[in-house]
Amino acid sequence: MPRYLTDKDIADFRAELCRVATERFAKHGYEGVTMRQLAEALGCSPKTPYRYFKDKADILATVRAEAFEKFAEALGKAAAAAAPAERGRRTSEAYIEFALKNPHAYRIMFDIDAPLDESHPELGPASERAARFITGGAEKMAEAGAIDADPTVFGWSMWAALHGVVMLHQSGMLKHGPDYKTLSAFLGTTMIKGATGTKAGKGRKR
Repeated sequence: MPRYLTDKDIADFRAELCRVATERFAKHGYEGVTMRQLAEALGCSPKTPYRYFKDKADILATVRAEAFEKFAEALGKAAAAAAPAERGRRTSEAYIEFALKNPHAYRIMFDIDAPLDESHPELGPASERAARFITGGAEKMAEAGAIDADPTVFGWSMWAALHGVVMLHQSGMLKHGPDYKTLSAFLGTTMIKGATGTKAGKGRKR
């Protein structure tokens, strides 16, 4: 007699499939993973994953969307608990902490050659939400007078700097230099100092 799957059974299988897919996409890239490999890792028939997802692209988009949602949640929690002047530091710390605790999720968010577009109903909005926490945080800092620079340029510049720290750390390159905490703190302090009293397009007074 066939066993009927409960809602919990379905949710548990999807969660495990997403976990395995996240790890494999991070390690092998999109082209290096097949549906058959995922099925083998889960100990099920090759056709089983297709009952839960349309294809490999659908799985990738789903796990990326979930990663961005968790990322945005971590940044939002840090930002909500900080005063405007401390928002940049707290958000930066949350960014680094998320990346280090979730290295596979971080890699599939930013190191996969696949577009962040509207082809998947959740991926585009999830990535945009994460971006808004970083650029929106810079806008709050500008409103509070913590920085005197174009908040859009400042937010994206800070994002680029933090991403560089994470990638250097994940590649093992920081063993030849300062640790990630020292480097990220220095970058944040330096950027805020540079953005104080020097709006983009406005020169320093002599």
